[in-house]
This record gives sequence, C-alpha cells and structure tokens, in this order.
Amino acid sequence: MRVLVVEDERDLADLIAEALKKEMFTVDVCYDGEEGMYMALNEPFDVVILDIMLPVHDGWEILKSMRENGVNTPVLMLTALSDVEYRVKGLNMGADDYLPKPFDLRELIARVRALIRRKSESKSTKLVCGDLILDTATKKAYRGGKEIDLTKKEYQILEYLVMNKNRVVTKEELQEHLWSFDDEVFSDVLRSHIKNLRKKVDKGFKRKIIHTVRGIGYVARDE
Repeated sequence: MRVLVVEDERDLADLIAEALKKEMFTVDVCYDGEEGMYMALNEPFDVVILDIMLPVHDGWEILKSMRENGVNTPVLMLTALSDVEYRVKGLNMGADDYLPKPFDLRELIARVRALIRRKSESKSTKLVCGDLILDTATKKAYRGGKEIDLTKKEYQILEYLVMNKNRVVTKEELQEHLWSFDDEVFSDVLRSHIKNLRKKVDKGFKRKIIHTVRGIGYVARDE
C-alpha cells in the first residue's frame, strides 16, 4: 500500500517513512504544506499521514481541500496540539484518525493498517483468494498450507491484487500504488515481478490465481 507522509520535522518524517518501509509500505514524504497539498490532490494514496502545523498550507487546509475535491483517502492527523477541541475539529473536517505527539511508531503503524482494513471493509488481517492466504500483519503468504518465499515488491504486488481480487487491475494502477513518486518504473520491471510471482504462487497447482488481461493488466481470481 502507498502512504503519503506530510511532516515538516524532517527527522520525524524520515523516521516514520523508514518504519513504514520496513513494514512493506511504499512511502512518499513531503516536508511542507505546498508539496503535501499537490501530492494529496494529484497522486493516488491508500493513507495520508498529515501533520497540522506545516509551512505554506497547514494540515487543516490540506484536509479541507482534499474533501472538497472529492479525495476520500483516509487521513491520520499528527499534532502536538493535544487539546480535545483540535481532535474534534480534525474529525469533523473529515479526518479518519488522530494521533497526538509524541507517539510510538508501533501504534502509528497499527493505526495505518486499521485505516486500510476499514477502507477495504475487512476487519481481518488475513486476505484470502482461493487457497492462497496473505497475512497483512506478518507480510507472509501461504498456499496449500505452505509459506511462499516472496521479495518485498512481490509481496506488495500480490497483496494489492488479492485486495482487489476478481477485478482487473491495470498496469498503471499497480505502478501508481506500489512505487513512489520519485521511482522510475519500466514495464519490463512489472512484467518480471509478475512472472516471478506466477512461478512462486501458481506453479504446481492446477488452478491458477494470477491471470493476465492482455493489453490492460492483471487479476487475482478465486472463482
């Protein structure tokens, strides 16, 4: 899943980004409200982690603009302003969760996962597609009861396909959600990952889960 971190304290922003990357999230970081506003409105994210006290545009402005422009991405607000009135204001403006500073990174990651589960209308940490099971908490995949050895990017692609099972996911959508803004992605890179996934997920099984829709993208089928 792709997460946007908008935080002007660079050390904290980088710390959050590294913690999320270790949990296999794709992360973009903005250190001011101007770039944060642009990214939140123009790039597809699964969660936005948004500080309130930002230069140029504060978190309130970014949140307000997102909701007014129909961007419904879940937003987790971060702030040192711990008064209840600020939490109430953020939630009433359309924020989905609120975490006061200082915080434990483990709690932040747990809240991000909870927002993603809420968005997908699933409360379980398990994603199931036929006899393929993904554990989103441990980032492990199993088929036929056996663990599948996947690279970080292979897991990210498989997780996204399974979260959208039985729906064709375009190549462009995969690239937008699983690579950050600064990454240069070539079509051969994605094809190579899919090829490796097929070998690891479908080889030896009569029923195939990963399918190519020629000229469009890929789909994980459990039917």
